[in-house]
Amino acid sequence: MKAVILAAGKGTRLDPITSTVPKPMIPIGGKPLLEHALLNLRDIGVQEILIIVGYKEEIIKNYFGNGLSKFNVKIKYATQLEHLGTAHAVSFAKDFVGDDDFFLMYGDLLTDPQVFKEVLEIYKKSRCEGLISLFEVNNPQEYGIVSLNKEAYVEKITEKPSVDLNLGNLANAGIFIFNPLIFKAIELTDLSIRNEYEFTDSMQILINQLKGKIKGYVIKDLFWSDIGLPWHLLEANEFILKRIKSSLQGKLEENVNVSGNVFIGKNTLVKSGSYIQGPCYIGEKSLIGPNAYIRPYTYIGNDCHIGMSEVKNSLIFSNTSIPHFNYIGDSIICENVNLGAGTKISNLRFDNKSISMIINEKSVNSGRRKLGAIIGSNSQTGINSSIMCGKKIGRDSIIGAQTIVNEDIPSYTLYYQDENGIIKKPRKT
Repeated sequence: MKAVILAAGKGTRLDPITSTVPKPMIPIGGKPLLEHALLNLRDIGVQEILIIVGYKEEIIKNYFGNGLSKFNVKIKYATQLEHLGTAHAVSFAKDFVGDDDFFLMYGDLLTDPQVFKEVLEIYKKSRCEGLISLFEVNNPQEYGIVSLNKEAYVEKITEKPSVDLNLGNLANAGIFIFNPLIFKAIELTDLSIRNEYEFTDSMQILINQLKGKIKGYVIKDLFWSDIGLPWHLLEANEFILKRIKSSLQGKLEENVNVSGNVFIGKNTLVKSGSYIQGPCYIGEKSLIGPNAYIRPYTYIGNDCHIGMSEVKNSLIFSNTSIPHFNYIGDSIICENVNLGAGTKISNLRFDNKSISMIINEKSVNSGRRKLGAIIGSNSQTGINSSIMCGKKIGRDSIIGAQTIVNEDIPSYTLYYQDENGIIKKPRKT
């Protein structure tokens, strides 16, 4: 069977993380999100994959190449130059698919590998024109909600319905199987009020006009996340690291304490006095310690330096330096960031209430009691700076020494306190 992966979008709700990397290439547990999906498809027998690319497509193409030598699957690409909706993106796959059934999935989600196996098994038994995976959500008004009949076939798909309509809480989980009839439905799809060709409209046309059947498969008791919001990355990271196997490929000096499942990559040096508590992942050519404290559910990329500092439940991307007396908790630190000595990130409110974060200019409650900060690529902080919980620092920004960050900082900004304690935030030149 062939597969089509949609990976053209940017993921604006994850900014500043996605300002330098497309969402499907965000690293989780040593691999980009997209690689986890690709390997899951390969493991159920998929041998050819078409990736629909767009935003920063060169990063995806350079990493995956033709797929054969690195992943043992054949990879092709199609570029969606205009973002005219998911149905428009899927239409690029018509010639690639031909007369075969095919997997279709969004390239920016993470789920338990068992989901792929169950989707394939149910589709083979159902003898229908399509299958859609579904997930129960607490806020159906923010999703495309699918109504099923008694035989678990799709009856209706409603985009972001009012709670008063009582249409249930089964949302599109972004993993499908279809036969080629779906392309006929896409051809019949008109522009929506958002001026896009909506794939949900195409599926409804397949059911109503072309008399096709789409089976609904509800994901239960298995991990699934569309990584729609920054803290979802922490949840996805926890899921992957729980499954990690210990492998200490680097060098550990005397008096290093390692407990739990820990992966340490080649040419990484862990210096004396360091404590590493798994599960955690440390990449290649990194320097840890001396006297570093790495706590559970921490991901550290390649070429990083974590010195006499404490890191817990955080993602630290490659080429980042956290060297002297720093505390990082429940945070995401992007690539090529340097934290000055004494930089601390708060991850807990005094009142113990859940922490909110500004997403696309709106305050969104994370539902998390502990949530630190997000620091974009190529940014740096001065000594003894403090970053309050739930705050974001954009890419290529500088935080001055002894400065408290209590608001989001845009990209390319110099943010500091002057001699009178007044905050200044000019744009960098």
